Amino acid sequence: MTKNVVVIGAGIVGVSTAIWLQRAGADVTIIDRAGPGKGTSHGNAGVLAAAAMVPVTTPGLIKKAPGMLFNPDFPLYLRWSYLPKIAPWLVKYLSNANDADTRRIARDLAPIVTDSVSQHKSLVSELGLDAWVTESDYCFAYTDEAAFQSEAYVWALRRDAGFEPELIRGGDVQDYEPNISPNVGLIAALKDHGFIRDPGGYVQALAKAFEGMGGKIIEAEVKDFDLSGGRISGLETTIGRVDCDDAVLATGVWSKPMMKKLGLNIPLESERGYHIVYEDATGGPSRPTMIASGKFVATPMAQGVRCAGIVELGGLDAGPSDAPLNFLRKKAKETFPNLKATAEIEWLGHRPAPTDSLPLIGQIGKTGVFTAFGHHHIGLTGGPKTGRLVAGLVMEQPANQDLTAYAPQRFQT
Repeated sequence: MTKNVVVIGAGIVGVSTAIWLQRAGADVTIIDRAGPGKGTSHGNAGVLAAAAMVPVTTPGLIKKAPGMLFNPDFPLYLRWSYLPKIAPWLVKYLSNANDADTRRIARDLAPIVTDSVSQHKSLVSELGLDAWVTESDYCFAYTDEAAFQSEAYVWALRRDAGFEPELIRGGDVQDYEPNISPNVGLIAALKDHGFIRDPGGYVQALAKAFEGMGGKIIEAEVKDFDLSGGRISGLETTIGRVDCDDAVLATGVWSKPMMKKLGLNIPLESERGYHIVYEDATGGPSRPTMIASGKFVATPMAQGVRCAGIVELGGLDAGPSDAPLNFLRKKAKETFPNLKATAEIEWLGHRPAPTDSLPLIGQIGKTGVFTAFGHHHIGLTGGPKTGRLVAGLVMEQPANQDLTAYAPQRFQT
């Protein structure tokens, strides 16, 4: 009998899961309130960041954080009115800012991200979408050797995972990246990376290919699960009931209230991310470049140059803040002094940040409800791998990989 599976969420994780399920022989429906690629999957930096296994919560963060918050030249922001609400999450999050937990998290993130480019290639193979995946170096731009050495701990963890940077210094920097400021004295370039020139368009193209495979997409909001028999039999949505044998929850930070309906309280917060697209830009980077002093990535995209990143803690409901966008503009101009554009487009989105920086991948008990969310900074990078893993679980063909670290029940005491 063919399994009838509903995937809730049409971002990169949800659409990847749906494609792998359809390939495995399931009858798959995607339900999303806004349609494919409209949320966080649209607004990221586009990087297939294979070396992104090191969490934000590295040793020393607790001591540094207050200074960062009050430093107008550092890309960390907090809406102070939101502090009472976020405080319990923040305490748990910062509790991982030590060597043992950082190494544990990096070890557990590595299998989700390190083969990102090949996973994206596997996802698009036979769909006629190969041109969407661009292989490139991923660069980290520093003012000087001292700035690079200040991140020696993080680079050591990347090396442990097999990523050794090529260091480009002095006058060679401008030969490698002609538009970058002379104030950039060192670039650490990582091979075996890639990027997507239009992340939202990519997810939409994948969704269209999924429909071409026989999949269905419904625009609606899921309100509740029917677990009346102890196992899922359907979903209550804004357009009525949708029956299913299994369901996959892949709605990013909006998965938290849905998990509460399943009796699980997940310590998940929005890490608000910003971007500015410099439309039809000239004078920008030729490959994705992390600006170390600003903790954002400048990526050449189809629409122009996108500068994306910044960390702001402030929940889902508040509108955009001016300070992060002003910071992006300032640092972009400093790093690429000849950057010119016909227009600027601002965006704010919500990265799903669990307190331990690890995604939730697995089945909730024996309910037939599977989780695929909580990817923090690695949603685009790890989406296809996550989709493949979850599809294997749903179809009872699990990968030969220990998924205990991502268990959705791990936060319950």
